[in-house]
Amino acid sequence: MKIIGVIPARLKSTRLPGKMLLPLDGKPLVWWVYRAAKKAKGLDGLVVAADDRRILAELKKRDVPCVLTSRKHKSGTDRIGEIASTMKADAYINIQGDEPLMNPKNIDILASELRGNRKADVVTLRIRIRDKKTIDDPNCVKVITDAEDRAITFSRCPIPYDRDGSGKTAYYKHLGLYGYRRDVLRKIVRLPVSKLEKAEKLEQLRFLENGLAVYAPETKYDSIGVDTREDYLGVKKIVESRKRSLRHTVIAE
Repeated sequence: MKIIGVIPARLKSTRLPGKMLLPLDGKPLVWWVYRAAKKAKGLDGLVVAADDRRILAELKKRDVPCVLTSRKHKSGTDRIGEIASTMKADAYINIQGDEPLMNPKNIDILASELRGNRKADVVTLRIRIRDKKTIDDPNCVKVITDAEDRAITFSRCPIPYDRDGSGKTAYYKHLGLYGYRRDVLRKIVRLPVSKLEKAEKLEQLRFLENGLAVYAPETKYDSIGVDTREDYLGVKKIVESRKRSLRHTVIAE
């Protein structure tokens, strides 16, 4: 099975305009995503799908494969659908363009699931939530699955509801990586916005409402999305800290 990783990169962002090109150690944020994804072993190809020539120009300087796609797309899935019309593969993995510290092992988990689980139309990931604040945060999307890891539903609300207040209920955060089989992707991009999707502003609910089998195996590798200025400054601090640590290690050797 041939699997291509695609990093949708939209320049305009409601909460943090131009975030794809924000500098981290002198390189644009989306370059760091590509750098991390490149380390995944389960991909047969990797490309950035940009909506603006400024992203294209910055990445071309650094020899990153990048394709200019339409600005009319409303989601990363739609942007990947355009890529799929020219880059042939059996499946595609949607890699979030605003997670510069992502662990490439998550991509490998999805690739393995696509290759090994013939029941799956779409694959994604979940990770156990350990703190109450995150459980209650509507910006953290939760998911519940059946015994075979097939997603039952996603919500911004704490699900399942711990009616007895036992404190023993397990909650899982949805990580926004997706893998789609080619025929399924072609179907998805033609589907209209669904009722639940419109209510919760969660694209993955469209998949469930249309009967697609979405599997969400568990991972232990969390990720940090850059949605706000505070997120960016936090990630920038981590990158700078890692650079200092590496420098000190080299000097010590």
